[in-house]
Amino acid sequence: MANRDHKKGAQGADINTLYRSMVRVISQWVTEESDFATPIPNLNFFRRDAPSQPDFCLIEPSVVLLVQGEKKIAIGSEEYPYDTSHFLITSLDLPATSQVISASPDKPCLGFALKLDLRMLAELVAQGNVPAPQMRTATSSIGLGTVTAEILEPFHRLLKLMEEPQAIDVLAPLIEREIHFRLLLSDQAALVRQIASVDSHGYRVAKAIDWLKLHFASSLRVEELAALVQMSSPTFHHHFRQLTSMSPLQYQKWLRLNEAKRLMLNEHLDAASAAFQVGYESPSQFSREYSRLFGAPPKRDIERLRSQTNWVA
Repeated sequence: MANRDHKKGAQGADINTLYRSMVRVISQWVTEESDFATPIPNLNFFRRDAPSQPDFCLIEPSVVLLVQGEKKIAIGSEEYPYDTSHFLITSLDLPATSQVISASPDKPCLGFALKLDLRMLAELVAQGNVPAPQMRTATSSIGLGTVTAEILEPFHRLLKLMEEPQAIDVLAPLIEREIHFRLLLSDQAALVRQIASVDSHGYRVAKAIDWLKLHFASSLRVEELAALVQMSSPTFHHHFRQLTSMSPLQYQKWLRLNEAKRLMLNEHLDAASAAFQVGYESPSQFSREYSRLFGAPPKRDIERLRSQTNWVA
């Protein structure tokens, strides 16, 4: 882990002091292993008390910071380990696996995720007060940025609003605007700009992903989806795979299988009914692809999840 001693921002705040304060805030609100949606829009806390096995998730365009512990995100074959010295940032809705590396009941893995405001980023870029990054385009939709006091200080102020709820509506939008500005000045500026640029490949892939999330049960013709976002089929396929580590059809399959899992787990559908509802025509094909993704047939996997004492719908 990087040494954070004596690093100070514009206001002279020591990074270690900021982290200790943020640990106290999150620990006060999340007293056991869980995720917690805060009263501040788009801000979620999380706590994990032990290392974990990789768990499937869909990451929204967001920035994730740890104030204690270590985690790892895997997108395709690429792994992104991060701790309190690096923040994780994503520009697309990405299927991934998340794993806690370092945590214990006495020193849990604590952190938070802030969903990025794409309109706010576009406004900041359009105003022209943000210098262009040295690297003009991002080659990925996920990155690890260096935590500095300048980035950490506004996040600290945002978390401290939890102790002043009457100020959230007025001050949270102002602090979030500063956070977005700081991200545009960070070493992940190219990736952040990619989110806001309407003429970028990343923006068009994001539009295609929005369509897939709404129509995952429909049959998919990649040529039609490429035309919908005004890209040629080869260019669309290349950039979609480059940014998500999977093809459009694989992305659709991931969405279908995870929705089927939710239907069986939360709404108690049987495997065949869930398969048909998410767009599969063959229950046997569904079972094969489900087993390939989750490591067990649907029925056995759902029984295992329901038997876990810490499972929450």
